Amino acid sequence: MLIGREAERRVIEQLVAGARVGAAGVLLVTGEPGIGKTSLLDEAAALAGGLRILRARGAEAEREVPFAALLQLLRPALSSLDRIPGPQQSALASALALRPDTGTPADRFAVGAATLSLICRYAEDAPLALIIDDAHLLDRPSAEALLFAARRLVADPIVMLIAARAHEPHPLEADLPRLHLDGITLEAAQQLVQHLPGDLVEQLYQTVAGNPLALLELADDPDRLHRTPPGLPLAVPTMLAEAFVSRANRLSPDARTALLVSAIDDCELGSVARACAELGVDVAALEEAEAAGLVAIRDGEVVWRHPLVRSAIYTSADPAERRTAHRAVARTTPDEDRRAWHLSEAVLGADDDVAAGLVAAAEHAAARGAHAVAATAYERAGRLSRGLQDRALRLVSAGEAAWSAGLAERADALLADALMLQPPLSVKLRAQEIRGDVEVKCGSPRRARDILVAAAAECTDPEVATGMLADAVAACFRLCDAAAGLEVAHELDRLRPALERPGPRIMGMLASGVAKVLAGDGGMDQIRAAIGLEPSDELDRDRRRQVWMVLAALFLRETGTGRAMLQQAMLERREQVALGTLPGLLFVLARDDATTDRWADAETSYDEGIRLSRETGQTTELAMNLAGLAWLWSHEGRAECQEVAAECLRICAEHEIHLGTLWSLFALGDLELGRGDPAAALPQYERLVDVLAEYGLKDPDLSPAPELVEVYLRLGRVDDAQRLAEEHSALAEAKGQPWSLARAARARGVAGDSEGDFLLALSRHEVTLDAFELARTRLAYGAWLRRIRRRVDARTQLRLAVEGFDALGARGWADQAAAELKATGETARRRVPSTADDLTPQERQIAVLLADGHSIREAAARLFLSPKTVEYHLRKVYTKLGIHSRTELAEHLERRT
Repeated sequence: MLIGREAERRVIEQLVAGARVGAAGVLLVTGEPGIGKTSLLDEAAALAGGLRILRARGAEAEREVPFAALLQLLRPALSSLDRIPGPQQSALASALALRPDTGTPADRFAVGAATLSLICRYAEDAPLALIIDDAHLLDRPSAEALLFAARRLVADPIVMLIAARAHEPHPLEADLPRLHLDGITLEAAQQLVQHLPGDLVEQLYQTVAGNPLALLELADDPDRLHRTPPGLPLAVPTMLAEAFVSRANRLSPDARTALLVSAIDDCELGSVARACAELGVDVAALEEAEAAGLVAIRDGEVVWRHPLVRSAIYTSADPAERRTAHRAVARTTPDEDRRAWHLSEAVLGADDDVAAGLVAAAEHAAARGAHAVAATAYERAGRLSRGLQDRALRLVSAGEAAWSAGLAERADALLADALMLQPPLSVKLRAQEIRGDVEVKCGSPRRARDILVAAAAECTDPEVATGMLADAVAACFRLCDAAAGLEVAHELDRLRPALERPGPRIMGMLASGVAKVLAGDGGMDQIRAAIGLEPSDELDRDRRRQVWMVLAALFLRETGTGRAMLQQAMLERREQVALGTLPGLLFVLARDDATTDRWADAETSYDEGIRLSRETGQTTELAMNLAGLAWLWSHEGRAECQEVAAECLRICAEHEIHLGTLWSLFALGDLELGRGDPAAALPQYERLVDVLAEYGLKDPDLSPAPELVEVYLRLGRVDDAQRLAEEHSALAEAKGQPWSLARAARARGVAGDSEGDFLLALSRHEVTLDAFELARTRLAYGAWLRRIRRRVDARTQLRLAVEGFDALGARGWADQAAAELKATGETARRRVPSTADDLTPQERQIAVLLADGHSIREAAARLFLSPKTVEYHLRKVYTKLGIHSRTELAEHLERRT
């Protein structure tokens, strides 16, 4: 019976009750050792009568065993494995070693998505309780898969309860709802140790701050309290560990040896017995430990009274005894990977045979998607290798595995260690290429640029060098370093004749073209030529660089260019559950939509890109998606734009992501201009101009010159407006793209009172998709026509401007256009906001997928959600739109596009 914890018990009851009616609940229970976390989970299991229950418990001995905890948890549910989507099914089967190795490494996020799908399928037959104890001891791949699922449980009949030791870092502590356990009350303590006198109970209680396990231990040895110096508190976990060790030390040598083997092994009695026999010890000696209350023998397993007992027994043993025990376990285990781990704990100094075993274990772990485990195995193999070259190669493999696991800092440290060993050139280049990728996504684009350019200069393989230089251009793009980017472009051009395969050649052309565009040195013809070449399957398969093909479409800003390619890339990455590559693709997709009339789609993609960037730890992509969203919201006149821009500016300042800074400043200026406040917009735009000049950026598409021309005119600075319009026109003419030329022509028309420029701008807009810029030009042209008293002509342009802004949701701009139209003597007929405007980004994403004919399960797989969660959001969509069927949904969305 659980003593005390009435409030905590009520929390658990509510979560279990929610699961019974289809409302998912997740709770992380934390506290110090002995505080009662396990007892509370046991009580939860008792409260979950009628629910299916899946349980798992972390163990120190299995922290480096890939997906050990996940298999322990999901084993009863594996009968439903063939009911989840095929790619996820394969990923989970590979991770849990249920099928032969396919040779294709499983993506860690694919395993998380499969875990979510499996538990949701299993819960379709009956509500489900997932109970995970000692989560701080879970192997990292299992913890990451569970975290992925926990974050996405919304409307399924599932309750997930997790217990973990406080103040010990582990993936599950990230951002889950939390219940922290403190000591029990004095009244509960008196019930717990009611055989002791009341004054002694109170003294014990004060000493251990109500820790139940500590109370029970001291109740068995109250004299310990009198041996503590007066006035000093007891360090409870330390005291508990000492108490358990003291109890173990009173056992016979054979019993202590059997306990140590049990602490090292996987607690299966048969394997413990084999290792004990190797040491000449009868496993029956464990009966002494059982009588002493340290372990229990149940169902063929050694069950520890508390995880602290196990760790205390292991850490208190003499190092030589530990090595001997590990050696015995290694000699008796049939599992080659476990044998490698135990041997690595048993050796002193370098040992190439043990290192080779660890490399094999690392390869097995990586193939199953357990990249964090693989990183540890490779690292340990490197440390045990005699030869410096072997050590360096294995440390680089460890760094690469750590990066695949999303552990950026650890990856960088391992790669730096490898480079200090002066490895062969091929190994060095591999390390630098990974370091550059880490830096550009999670660190500093400046450091990424320097690392990659230096590495490429040493490289003798033109294809490898082209890849590194293309990544360097990506770093320069985010860094806004036009000069360095142009130098890299020239080097890419020099290497191109030596490239035989089409993939590297196309990538080099695209990267070089982008760098030249940023520096105002042409490049557009080169980008267009690269896109016109035959598609390259090899480039498409390179997840790190395939974004070049879709990024090029963003630079061209032309109708019909690249969008199908971008959509295909998104589809492939979703099917593969390649979440690590999605934030960058989502940004490009959103940016493309934001320069058309698909603003709602753009917001949806930015929103998902931001969420996935946070989840995958990709700082640079987070900043870029935030910057894009801020710019979009500025056009809609949303005040939240300022908050998003502020977060983006903070990240960009810390990591030198100057492109995000530019776009955030653009957003803040556009927000004020859209509100009709040119004086407030002026400092944002002028600061942006200064930043462009500082970094030598001459791409007219990054310039706020057309907006500044309007600001200057409204503030009476006519000469400044005319000068800026002419300067900007020169840059736009050099670039030669319709989008740039249209904006430049509008600026000249505003500054120079030339109708021809306005008409030219409108003609340029015809071959672009940017509805907002078209409406801006119509507003400027209509306002000019009104000022020269051509009111009838002005009404045509202003009416179209109002309609265009209203359709986009740019209400501030629509108000300005409506005011101009009213000044001509006509009142605008304004669009009434639709209930579709109230859909959240995720609701809209689901609505679009279902309206396009996808099933609930297909939509769930695409969005890494459960079918029940999709249904939950669909119900909200129906309510907001006032509809009742998929047919009505498709019709409603069709009217909105």
